[in-house]
Amino acid sequence: MCSHDHEFLAEMLGVRRSTVSEVLEPFQEKGLIRYSRGKCTVLNRKGLKAGSCECYRVIAREFERLFG
Repeated sequence: MCSHDHEFLAEMLGVRRSTVSEVLEPFQEKGLIRYSRGKCTVLNRKGLKAGSCECYRVIAREFERLFG
């Protein structure tokens, strides 16, 4: 993921660019995602969901309610 992509994600999430790297690297090391050249691929969705905070579940429920 290039610095421009990190900048974009950081702006969307309301965090610093370095925070994006800090969060993505452990997920990649655990084999949950792969990111390279601006592309992020989810390799293990179940593991990624298990490693996420409660906010993921809240957002997923709301998304399903609105669009499901």
